[in-house]
Amino acid sequence: MDTLEIRPPAEREAALLAALPVQIAHARRASPAFAEILAGIDPAAITSRAALATLPVTRKTDLLARQQTQRATDVFGGFSTLGFGAAMPRVFSSPGPMYEPEGLRRDYWRMARALRAAGFRPGELIHNCFSYHFVPAGAMMESGAHALGCTVFPGGTGQTEQQVQAMADLQPAGYIGTPSFLKIIVEKAAELKVALPSVTKALVSGEAFPPSLRDWLAERGLAGYPCYATADLGLIAYETEAREGLVLDEGVIVEIVRPGTGDPVAEGEVGELVVTTLNPDYPLVRFGTGDLSAVLPGPCPSGRTNTRIKGWMGRADQTTKVRGMFVHPAQVAEIARRFPEIIKARLVVSGEMANDAMALQVETTSSAAGLGQRIGDMVRNVTKLRGSVQLLAPGSLPNDGKVIEDARSYK
Repeated sequence: MDTLEIRPPAEREAALLAALPVQIAHARRASPAFAEILAGIDPAAITSRAALATLPVTRKTDLLARQQTQRATDVFGGFSTLGFGAAMPRVFSSPGPMYEPEGLRRDYWRMARALRAAGFRPGELIHNCFSYHFVPAGAMMESGAHALGCTVFPGGTGQTEQQVQAMADLQPAGYIGTPSFLKIIVEKAAELKVALPSVTKALVSGEAFPPSLRDWLAERGLAGYPCYATADLGLIAYETEAREGLVLDEGVIVEIVRPGTGDPVAEGEVGELVVTTLNPDYPLVRFGTGDLSAVLPGPCPSGRTNTRIKGWMGRADQTTKVRGMFVHPAQVAEIARRFPEIIKARLVVSGEMANDAMALQVETTSSAAGLGQRIGDMVRNVTKLRGSVQLLAPGSLPNDGKVIEDARSYK
């Protein structure tokens, strides 16, 4: 662990909130996109989480739309503060396509902390099976490994037999890549009767890492640890030896908001991860990841003092089509916002395709006459679709982050 990971929580919070107005001012000044998004905002006033929550959320769809409309003049849509040249050694592409810049700073995506938590140490060789083609995943991990003082074999994806041969020859200390590809490599090694005794640890990401696979690897002498990172933001959170949630990285400010809104939820409630990064080259402010998670109570048993999250719990964009029309989480949030009696709302779509039924389930303590009818009228006004309303007691809806549940039969 480094000193930042074990500092008192109040000290960390003070440091993050002191850096926040500086980063917002920089984003407004150096990023044309945020000059527009944050127009009229006084950066000096954004010194608390409550103030941060008043700023708009920028989601991947917004970033992609700006990139597409400005493709001829600025492939980054005005979000990057760097231009092509010496300050930007590489540019990457993610599905969309969206383009991400890489700056010059050592450990640009801050992956070294996750690697160390997974057990890697300076002087080791790491077999990196993330892609080096188009996407930044391979470079993200490699730069973190170099910052930690490790050597990297750039295995990339595919060519399973060659991966096994390289591992047998080079005897790396561990693996970086997706958990499913690691399983394929281990199975191929067993098929070829090739022992890989040196490979005892792994940092995995890019897809779900279920306990069943974690245990399967452990039975074969391989300890796998997941981390949560994106091409836009770099490292967001990582698992430790305690295996009790993911600890937030030190270079990000994380909020969990109700899907379709920018409103923070109560601690422990599932919502969308919204991240503000302190990266000056790509200063994303309140960037909606589209992923669901929740904050875990208490400190990490490993001794790290930062907030923990449960990890990836699904997608926040639950937009669905009902009777030929799209219904968005933001519309459900708008309906709930119109009625102070509503504590929480969830739209359930049932029936069969082309024969849909819509019910808005709302938690409320109110027994006011006609409340259900008035909410039902608002459902029709906002969505242009008819739907029933079910009034429920507080705490009745599950804590799973779902604002729209598609419960239709697709048989």
